[in-house]
Amino acid sequence: MLPQRTLKSMTRAVGVGVHGGQRVEMTLRPAAADSGIVFRRVDLPVAVEIKARALAVCDTRMATVLSANGEPDGPQVRTVEHLLSACAGLGIDNLGVDITAEEVPILDGSSAAFVYLLQSAGIVLQSAPKRFMRITRAVEVREGEGASLKWARVEPFDGYRLAFEIDFNHPAVNQTGQRVVFDMTPRSYKAEIARARTFGFTKDVELMRARGLGLGGSLDNVVVVDDVKVLNSDGLRYGDEFVKHKILDAIGDMSLAGHPLLCAYSAFKSGHALNNALLRKLLADPGAYEIVTFENAADAPSGFAELAPAW
Repeated sequence: MLPQRTLKSMTRAVGVGVHGGQRVEMTLRPAAADSGIVFRRVDLPVAVEIKARALAVCDTRMATVLSANGEPDGPQVRTVEHLLSACAGLGIDNLGVDITAEEVPILDGSSAAFVYLLQSAGIVLQSAPKRFMRITRAVEVREGEGASLKWARVEPFDGYRLAFEIDFNHPAVNQTGQRVVFDMTPRSYKAEIARARTFGFTKDVELMRARGLGLGGSLDNVVVVDDVKVLNSDGLRYGDEFVKHKILDAIGDMSLAGHPLLCAYSAFKSGHALNNALLRKLLADPGAYEIVTFENAADAPSGFAELAPAW
């Protein structure tokens, strides 16, 4: 059987939220089979649980934000996409996440630190089968026309492949790869995607901060680009780090389907809002997907079979 996975032990991290700038303590805990990934705001007078699911998304401005009822009022948990991406990359199905503020810590701006935390806690197999969402027909969302066109799409595929293209028309970005096709496996995720950091442009800083965003951003956790170049002294981690971070985000956003996906995801200039719109359209069409398990791990699509043994 290809089983569900959770942590072996508890682990903790302390950091700041990239948008709110608040100090936050985060505790990652093992969770029972079929419980999914659940955030818990332990800083509130009465702790509030918020399950990671597409319909809980209440804001997508510069990050994916969840609330218990899917509405912007009430307790929230912000900037969940990097942690969720790491969980999807490692095949973790069930996890408890306690946080002492409304935002998941940004750490180094990628998902690599989350991968390290999860692996340091150990990953164990559970006695329940991993349930995949297999796409059976194409679903697409589009926004804008001409130069403003953006789109995202899922279609049937025996595995999980992501293709992403960006178009920022910026000298520093134009010098890098702007399209990536990535086949998901835990090993390839750690090597090719996890270290890609979030990025921002100096021209946008004033507007972001006026909106209460980016207050915790720095060269330690964001790739910062001025009008012509990358300002970080260590440069880029990948020659195509910008578009790889967009894939990292998409993996986290699409994990809000509630099950690991079997599909080909492709996108052009997509972001958190369009990714969530795609998931909502998919979930509203039960004929576009089916939930499947693999009683024999060898029958799983290439890449997912490596989730069967402990590693």
